[in-house]
Amino acid sequence: MDDQMLAKVRDDAGFVAALDQSGGSSPKALKLYGIDEDAYSGEEEMFDLIHQMRTRIITSDAFDGSRILGAILFEQTMDREVEGRGTADYLWQVKQVVPFLKVDKGLADEAAGVQLMKPMPDLDELCARAVDKGVFGTKMRSVIKLADEAGVADVAAQQFEVGRQILTHGLVPIIEPEVDINSPSKAAAEELLQAAILAELESIPESQQVMLKLTLPEVDDFYRPLVDHAKVLRVVALSGGYTRDEANARLSRNPGVIASFSRALTEGLSAQQSDAEFDAALDAAIAGIYEASST
Repeated sequence: MDDQMLAKVRDDAGFVAALDQSGGSSPKALKLYGIDEDAYSGEEEMFDLIHQMRTRIITSDAFDGSRILGAILFEQTMDREVEGRGTADYLWQVKQVVPFLKVDKGLADEAAGVQLMKPMPDLDELCARAVDKGVFGTKMRSVIKLADEAGVADVAAQQFEVGRQILTHGLVPIIEPEVDINSPSKAAAEELLQAAILAELESIPESQQVMLKLTLPEVDDFYRPLVDHAKVLRVVALSGGYTRDEANARLSRNPGVIASFSRALTEGLSAQQSDAEFDAALDAAIAGIYEASST
């Protein structure tokens, strides 16, 4: 593990940019960016366009380590280049932004009010490649839709089991058990989730830490016990479908939690904008998210 990256993630102000839309969410991301599905044919062209969009974000003067601690990449983005360098290498060496990799393979069908992660049979090989490419940590997502005690416990158990596997590679896992913002029992699900996470943290070796990526809670400062926990490096928040303004407002009421926004970060960015317009829009987005993350 890179000590400089660790110190930046642990100590610096800022937030984590989530640039990790994968095959399932890429068409929606491109549409929001102003590129309709009839503008490309097939996955290869789609991923080329996604990489162009991400490259435009990453290479913008607005995007650097002064306000952004880290960036989460999709596997294909890690495997591609930005300005002739591997994406992870470019992020750290040029921008001083710590690279993370999304490692999950998507969600299983809903059962017991939750969606677990699909199996990851190639995880060890993927982690080894990530280490070779200079990646610091990983991210994996499950979804909780109802306050079902057994379902929430299953999500936490699976996340931490995989997290412990990732730790053996010297990578820091971002554990992401998202609570659906539209859940009819969101606050109750969050209570179950916090208890389950606190129990699972006991299984993390004393010398190691994980990160947590959580939905912005219904009760302000609810995740304080996790923010203060010795085995938690940082708690980051997903935007989860909230508008950027709403996500920033909620985030600012949760001291010690920083953003890890995806759609809320790119809200208002468009392929049709000039570079000056694009940079100005991205700068304004980063400024607002940075401020909300600094409370």
